[in-house]
Amino acid sequence: MAGSTFGTIFRITTWGESHGKGVGVVVDGCPAGVPLSEEIIQKYLDRRKPGQTRYSTPRKENDTVTIQSGIFEGKTTGTPISIAVYNETQRSSDYSEIAGYYRPGHADFTFDAKYGFRDYRGGGRSSGRETIGRVAAGAVACAVLKELGINVFAYTKMIGPITGNPDCSLLENRIKSPLCMLDLDASARAEEYLLKTMQQLDSSGGIIECIVSGMPAGIGDPVFDKLDANLAKAIFSIGAVKGFEIGSGFLAASSLGSENNDAFLGIQNGRAVKASNHAGGILGGISDGSDIVLRAAIKPTPSIARTQQSIRQDGSPLQINIKGRHDPIIVPRAVVVVEAMTAVTLTDALLCGMGARIDHIHDFYQ
Repeated sequence: MAGSTFGTIFRITTWGESHGKGVGVVVDGCPAGVPLSEEIIQKYLDRRKPGQTRYSTPRKENDTVTIQSGIFEGKTTGTPISIAVYNETQRSSDYSEIAGYYRPGHADFTFDAKYGFRDYRGGGRSSGRETIGRVAAGAVACAVLKELGINVFAYTKMIGPITGNPDCSLLENRIKSPLCMLDLDASARAEEYLLKTMQQLDSSGGIIECIVSGMPAGIGDPVFDKLDANLAKAIFSIGAVKGFEIGSGFLAASSLGSENNDAFLGIQNGRAVKASNHAGGILGGISDGSDIVLRAAIKPTPSIARTQQSIRQDGSPLQINIKGRHDPIIVPRAVVVVEAMTAVTLTDALLCGMGARIDHIHDFYQ
């Protein structure tokens, strides 16, 4: 299947299906000498694994990571890093009846339209379980970024109609909130909202915000490989994402130029000092050194127990009630996925940018 590889120098290729033997990723282009271990990657995978709260699927998977190559004595070797997670509790029988019809909101119909065949067990390749490989690759990318003093932090900004108050938001609250929100009062209200939604056999969506600090200026390209464009592609490649913003995003469309422009105040350590950050840290497709701020809109989980109208493969209508183990909301488990894809994109952009100036090449080889 084409389209399973992302990146130019720091390249990742994910593999596997929801109900196959396992899922994973091969990371190529990672520099040698980066401290990395299974324990480091496991911490990231633990943030997305199922069954941790009442707001995630009850499917129990340990999601235990195994590094199969590319690491020696706790550091990367510069060769391909192969990472695997083996599936343990597949219940493919839960999906046997959907082989003959199309679930609303899923990729069932489009897979049949493209390939004339699909793995209907849990969505196969289009399952959210594919993101395990992305998260593992993101852990590798974050290890690289850490060496450069760059931090990537994502959290839940909104659940349904409930948005956290910035004045009540603390970074440390992300691990305290089962929904990964920074405002614990908003988190409690969002939990109440979700419980009502679940009682109605329905699901909810939300918004994830990701903030990158420590990014140097001058990373990205001015035309087709703009940094914000590549971030958009990376985030949109996550199955549940239906919207993307950088900085003020869509609010910029209703602003005046005098309001939306970020006034320059000076330069510190090669980074622009600005009065505001409506641009979200990227100007002309190139990082300006201020925080990169992006948001992803996550759709409600399409698998709901409520009766829905659908069609069989022959086009005849039917009413369906989806069975199986499903998340009533995807957002909390997708936070680390957004973080991972952001880190992968930035790591690749940093490596690609090393050859942009002859003086940098001269300094390296001299």
